[in-house]
Amino acid sequence: MLEAPTERRTDPRALRYIVDHLPPGTTIKRQLLIVNRTDQTRRVDVYPAAATLENAAFRFGEGRAENELTSWVTVDEGSVELGPWGETRVRATITVPQTASRGERYGVVWASTASTPRAGGEIMQVHRVGVRMYLDIGPGGEPASDFSIGEVRPARSPEGEPSMTVQVTNTGGRALDLTGAVLLSDGPAGSRAGPFPVGQGVTLAPGASGQVIVRLPTTLPNGPWKAEVNLESGLVKRSITAQVTFPDAGQVGKRGSVVSRIFSGWTVAAAVVGLLLVVGLAMLARRSGRPPTRRPRERTSAGR
Repeated sequence: MLEAPTERRTDPRALRYIVDHLPPGTTIKRQLLIVNRTDQTRRVDVYPAAATLENAAFRFGEGRAENELTSWVTVDEGSVELGPWGETRVRATITVPQTASRGERYGVVWASTASTPRAGGEIMQVHRVGVRMYLDIGPGGEPASDFSIGEVRPARSPEGEPSMTVQVTNTGGRALDLTGAVLLSDGPAGSRAGPFPVGQGVTLAPGASGQVIVRLPTTLPNGPWKAEVNLESGLVKRSITAQVTFPDAGQVGKRGSVVSRIFSGWTVAAAVVGLLLVVGLAMLARRSGRPPTRRPRERTSAGR
């Protein structure tokens, strides 16, 4: 991805994927970079294909599978030839029909190349990389993104490898790609460990639930530990702290008891602004000798 919407320039997901909210009748263009990382000349096919969100994962369709979103996408170069270590840029154009219904669509823009079968062989390998598309269609402003962190469950595999499974629910109106890490503290003799990255992230559709899994070193003591779970999707971040004790090999431990929940920075900032506004109104009322009056709120709508 070489381009992202100006209003999403601080969103890590929008720098990797085509993520946007578009009213019907909108056209957007995104420039993509294709790089040949081999010492051979390669013919690369570029095309859109369908995708879905199933079982807490982003699922790619077979081959050039189509859906409604793929019918809106065109690329200016359907095929390019790249010399050894060469690169080129292509542009994808997405045109949303005026009659498009409200809702989120998923797809991918693939760059695909096939290797020549070895002498006497019949097997041809196809290699492809792509850029995901998450497009929400509808008038007005974009649905808010949010999620909640639920149950934290420690376990050990039969081989003695500890892990933590964290339940997550998408409580917003956009799909989420969850990443994050776990930091352990207040362990035996005051020990600390980590942070350990989420090894198995999830992609959740609005309203869906799933699990993220963090795997830890086999030598990690059972505890008890204070586990700080930090998860994020784009600009939305949530954290909880829970007391956990890992079981013996081949067992699932007791659910961690939640100690605290931490809101994202923008939520805290909004609360502070609200508090300052209340204090300011109270001071103004004290100076004027009468209680503050509430003015009717104007309702506005946003769109691109």
